[in-house]
Amino acid sequence: MKSFSFAPISSKNSKILILGTMPGIKSLELNQYYGHNQNNFWKFLFSILNEEFSYDYETRQNLLIKKNIALWDVLQFCDRVGSLDSAIKNEIANDFENFMEKHPHIDTILFNGQKAAAFFKKYVHLNKEYKKITLPSTSPANAGKGFQDKLNEWNIIKTLL
Repeated sequence: MKSFSFAPISSKNSKILILGTMPGIKSLELNQYYGHNQNNFWKFLFSILNEEFSYDYETRQNLLIKKNIALWDVLQFCDRVGSLDSAIKNEIANDFENFMEKHPHIDTILFNGQKAAAFFKKYVHLNKEYKKITLPSTSPANAGKGFQDKLNEWNIIKTLL
């Protein structure tokens, strides 16, 4: 199945860029980042940013904009059966050079999981240096760590704002 990533959620004031690999099936169906109910991304962000949790996608997007956080995926396109990152084939990266030029305040890139970091390292070569931090995947497929342990690592966002 051919998959295409979404447009980024960002503003000209974004300071942090969070990168996943590619939207999964449920996210693609809903046309929403991290649309699967069992993915903890939005639960983590609302908790870390001390905001009341919301299922409303517009509220979720506005939270990121308000906190100067950009959200995107490393990959623009791939072939994948299912939603697992391990099934990604024929991948093409997004245009980060152009994105970063339009977002000059970004100084930190957070990767939502090891695969996002690996694809970025493989395909993206930027002239400017950025602080890069790989966090545990918020996906339900990442069962190696529990909710609280993952949340503790994602709390680094508080120190970056």
